[in-house]
Amino acid sequence: MRAALRDHAGVISVHHNSSRTRRLLTAAGLAAAALAASLPAGAQAGAAAASVPPPRTSTPAEARTAAWLDAHPKEAARFYRDMPKGGDLHNHLSGAVRTEYLIQLAAEDGLCIDATTTAVAPPCAAGTRPAADALTDAAFRQRIVRAWSMQDFPQNESGHDHFFATFGKFGAATSHRGKMLADVAGTAAAQNQSYLETMVSPASDGAKQLAADVGWDADLAALHRKLLAGGRLDQLVATAKQEADTADAEFRDTARCATGNPGPACRITVRWISQVSRNSAPERVFTQIALGLRLAERDQRFVAVNLVQPEDGEISLRDYRLHMRMLDYLHGLYPAAHITLHAGELVPGLVKPEDLTFHIDDAVRTGRAERIGHGVDLVHENGWQRLARDMARRQIAVEVPLTSNAQILQVEGDEHPFPVYRKYGVPVVLSTDDPGVSRGDIGQEYRRAARTYGLGYPELKDLARASLEYSFLPGRSLWRSDPVRQGFRPVEECRALDSARCARFTARNPKARLELLQERSFRTFEARYTG
Repeated sequence: MRAALRDHAGVISVHHNSSRTRRLLTAAGLAAAALAASLPAGAQAGAAAASVPPPRTSTPAEARTAAWLDAHPKEAARFYRDMPKGGDLHNHLSGAVRTEYLIQLAAEDGLCIDATTTAVAPPCAAGTRPAADALTDAAFRQRIVRAWSMQDFPQNESGHDHFFATFGKFGAATSHRGKMLADVAGTAAAQNQSYLETMVSPASDGAKQLAADVGWDADLAALHRKLLAGGRLDQLVATAKQEADTADAEFRDTARCATGNPGPACRITVRWISQVSRNSAPERVFTQIALGLRLAERDQRFVAVNLVQPEDGEISLRDYRLHMRMLDYLHGLYPAAHITLHAGELVPGLVKPEDLTFHIDDAVRTGRAERIGHGVDLVHENGWQRLARDMARRQIAVEVPLTSNAQILQVEGDEHPFPVYRKYGVPVVLSTDDPGVSRGDIGQEYRRAARTYGLGYPELKDLARASLEYSFLPGRSLWRSDPVRQGFRPVEECRALDSARCARFTARNPKARLELLQERSFRTFEARYTG
């Protein structure tokens, strides 16, 4: 039986095969019971449909659009593709590229595929084949696709293990950042998105070398001074800027942005997030965080840092609190840079029970996270209700990639804290994570949310609005404060969205400008169904 199939609604369902998966499923079932028992009074019944704020009054255009969708279920795929969906705030560039395009890049670079289906440098030795063979050999191509993605992943592997193993297999094919961005941004444009924050590793080799040269020092201030000595950290910032310049040029060339027929990818506003390899030696983690934060304050194309690699890794678990202290210290030095963190991408059975009790809380309180990625283990955190209320009060958003959580952690439906976050008023933004590996797209995430949690079109529209509201774009918002709990109400300057006053306001504020463009896109989209 295939490990991943599509159900009648076109949303990936995950079949669980390995013994490790069965352990995770058993634990997840217990977690779901604990979640239901822990919800606020009255929330246990129909928890999956719970939402904050209570269902708002729909506009006539929204009501007619929702009615059309209800009456045309066979058109759902097109509807969710075409619906304006704002931004993708949790996206790993290499994992977001279509697998077929990675194969093409491997072929263009003359790479070889070895016996483990891993891309390796030429020349192609015995036991390897040119990646270019996959362009004409369909069976070979499908074998690579299955190894480099979640398509039909083997029954003797867990989704978690297969997912993370893919990156090592296609890593050699990911040297063209600009071409990869053109592919990912093109997909975003086809999904009617306008904004992308995507993760890369700037000046990775140089950061690794600098960390090795300075070594570890538990005195973080002293360690930071060592990084700055001789201008070496600033040399890495300069290298990262040059890498971005090269990627920009390659992107514009690939997407034809300077031609009379620019590709759709050119319409997407893109910002970079510097990713940090959390399963590395502490000096390397500290160096990458310092580089990412310093870079974000010196180059507007970069906005934040994030810790990546499996949160259940040996070093990730051992050094988790240390990493949060690093972030706390460096945030004090670079307060203008943003922080978003993978936290709580864990379930019972994957780690020891005590490791489930503090990761999100520590990320928020010590690590200075402004957004959380995944946050799946919420109800296992000590004092999780207090944590959820605090996240709502502080407007700390959760980036939720539903398909990824189902594939990696086997957590979906009532076992997922998505409705709990919404019940507490925590901002939620739907994201893709690694759609190339997952074989999905952002439209699939909206469709899954609608089907699983009973969300109507107005609720989905507000989720799309949230994806820009909680982005790291500079400037003021189009909306008044706390829109998730108070509703999306325009600021005074834009009470009339088409007024000259609003035009002047949005011209000064990039975030508000994209949000206004999205409102106009909604108007156009809804007009299709309200004529």
